Amino acid sequence: MQIFDRIDSLIDAEDFGAAIEETRALLLQLEQRSDALTHAIDDFLLDLRTLAFIVECYGRGFELLARTLARRRLAKVRLLSGGVHSARQK
Repeated sequence: MQIFDRIDSLIDAEDFGAAIEETRALLLQLEQRSDALTHAIDDFLLDLRTLAFIVECYGRGFELLARTLARRRLAKVRLLSGGVHSARQK
């Protein structure tokens, strides 16, 4: 599965702690080619943490909105990284 497809599926995960850690590991595989990409990744991870907080504190009422925001931030990361083709070769 491609990096971004996997991260997208993690946005829907029930265990946010594990999802955030796996997402961080996957994002480390991307080449950090610009400050803009680094900031976009930071913003995306912040949105995932915000999603976890919202669900924990307020239940599922605002979950859809938070997931939508996270997906938009992920789209920005994908765009700035050039997609999965910029993943480091192992």
